[in-house]
Amino acid sequence: MECLNKLEINRNEKRIIQNLYWIKQGNLVAIVILSRGRCGLSKCITHYLVAMAAADLFVIIFDVIFYEINDMYFSYSFLDYTPVCSLNIALVFAAIDCSVWLTVAFTFDRFIAICCQRLRVRYCTERTAAIVTVAVFGLSFVENIPIYFENEHLEIIDNIAWFCNVKSSLSNLPIWVAYFFFDITLTPFAPFVLIVLLNAVTIRYIMRANRLRRGFRRNNNNENHSDPEMENRRKSIILLLAISSCFILLWMVTFVHYVCTQFAGIQFMLTDYNDPFAIMEHTGYMLQCLSSCTNTFIYAVAQAKFREELKHIIKYPLTLSSWLQKIET
Repeated sequence: MECLNKLEINRNEKRIIQNLYWIKQGNLVAIVILSRGRCGLSKCITHYLVAMAAADLFVIIFDVIFYEINDMYFSYSFLDYTPVCSLNIALVFAAIDCSVWLTVAFTFDRFIAICCQRLRVRYCTERTAAIVTVAVFGLSFVENIPIYFENEHLEIIDNIAWFCNVKSSLSNLPIWVAYFFFDITLTPFAPFVLIVLLNAVTIRYIMRANRLRRGFRRNNNNENHSDPEMENRRKSIILLLAISSCFILLWMVTFVHYVCTQFAGIQFMLTDYNDPFAIMEHTGYMLQCLSSCTNTFIYAVAQAKFREELKHIIKYPLTLSSWLQKIET
């Protein structure tokens, strides 16, 4: 039974990881489309969405391709040298932090734009979005520098250090224990709570504002006319809720697992595939990887102009091919 569970989990992991390898193309397409600025979004929103797509792409490259796929199919490659392996692990955590905190930054930006009218003019600008994006990327990489030094070689072959293994001596160092709890508080606890709270306040504000606006329009006998302001609010809230809800759902398993293991003190063996918490660990990791490629599909569903641009990109090679054939003939 344990072997069957192990095989099933490994198959699911491989299937999702292989799919993510191809889905990374979607993030590249999203970056290209959004960078063109033809999706009807403000420059501020576009800047955040491009940064989020780039961070998700980094997660897929460093975590899925350089780490998981390399481990499955290319053992003892250049990426398995201990210094390279340690660097890649640090970049994995940094990319995840970037992806998560850019989602928080985008949620906060929409909260300011919708709920804080006076502050919106000064905060919701392309310049502020650029500063926040650079700060998130910079702080994420700086915060994960200690991860590079937490690993040691797993084996030495011909005086070459191979693979990475967490140093056992670190668990006894108070400073490392403090850093570990700071790290898991920073991701995923704080972002999870912030996104839930910001979305709750934003939705409450929008519902109240919409009721007041409908009442005002009814008093002025304008109920039969379209309301561009409410339509813009509706589009903004759909995009915000789609991205935030997707993040919450796909990180929920990891969040619950952290709470159970770190605060409730539950112990488990990661290789015991009958243990429900080991299954939760693997499932959370798969969903966490999946969260790095869902935003592209959200854009396609929520934004009509994004779909139009995507159709143009898909049709472009065919149009170019037919045009070249006409020239040749």
